[in-house]
Amino acid sequence: MAGEPKAKVIPLHSNTSRVAAARRAAQRADAARRHPSLLSDPATRASAEEIAAVVREIDARRGASGIGVAEDAPNELAQRISAVAEYVTKRFTGDYSVDEFGFDPMFNNAIVLPLLRPLFQKWFRVEVSGIENLPKKGAGLVVANHAGTLPMDGLMLSVAVHDHHPANRDVRLLAADMVFDMPMLGPIARKAGHTMACTTDAHRLLAGGELTAVFPEGYKGLGKPFRDRYKLQRFGRGGFVSAALRTKAPIIPCSIVGSEEIYPMITDVKLLARVLGLPYFPITPLFPLAGPAGLIPLPSKWHIAFGKPIETASYDEAAADDPMITFDLTDQVRETIQQTLYQLLTKRRNMFLG
Repeated sequence: MAGEPKAKVIPLHSNTSRVAAARRAAQRADAARRHPSLLSDPATRASAEEIAAVVREIDARRGASGIGVAEDAPNELAQRISAVAEYVTKRFTGDYSVDEFGFDPMFNNAIVLPLLRPLFQKWFRVEVSGIENLPKKGAGLVVANHAGTLPMDGLMLSVAVHDHHPANRDVRLLAADMVFDMPMLGPIARKAGHTMACTTDAHRLLAGGELTAVFPEGYKGLGKPFRDRYKLQRFGRGGFVSAALRTKAPIIPCSIVGSEEIYPMITDVKLLARVLGLPYFPITPLFPLAGPAGLIPLPSKWHIAFGKPIETASYDEAAADDPMITFDLTDQVRETIQQTLYQLLTKRRNMFLG
């Protein structure tokens, strides 16, 4: 009738919804056609090749859409359990070997390194750079600064080399005699591949093609007060340089930032150290005031940087006995480490956050 409003038609589905529904229907039909059970004649089973092709296509689509594909590699816990099980099995069967220094690679990989990794990854959050400067194989002498009251830097260095080097090389530390005189620690250090810090052992390791590490500052660096942090002490008599020259092994300077803050030494009680037969007796903010809790290292942020190798192959055999050459090389290595420490420290915002 005239004057009455016209009825409005309200669409139940818009064109957009209709198109989307049609697309979903087409995808379902396409998926049904591609299902392994329908790839061939309904009376026969799909071939392995056809099923594999569908699986590859599904994986490709997941990857394109950002959906991760399940990893075939076992997780870290499974690897650790497997390594320990293999270690125990070979102990019972006697199917293992050690070298002339007592190094047991299986013991190191199954027991020592897994115990150190939580400290390396979670507590100190160690950042590693310059790992490409280490030789892929053959001899090499890593020379690093030493600090921290307790030699945590050597342990973290061993994890850094093994876990970050493409060949997972084991680094052989040259440690103080006192380490090997301790009842339990000595045998463990031997099995982990370490030996005494003397020129003879350094030469034997390098001559055998081992990657070796030395801390020329010794106790002077390890036990220095916190006020002298990151100031390198004297580098001994250069015996490590002589060993490198005799074996033509490259010298790799290594700078470690973070170790100075784990046990900040306020002072050294020399009288008490002499009574106990120790190189020093440290007083830190937490030790001995907090008792055993004072032995927990502070969670400083670490950075281990490997510098460019200093080649020794061009020197003749007499160079190892030339005090001027050994002194110059020692001074070059020391200066390289010191300058790198300063550079790393200028980039660090905070000793605990990095």
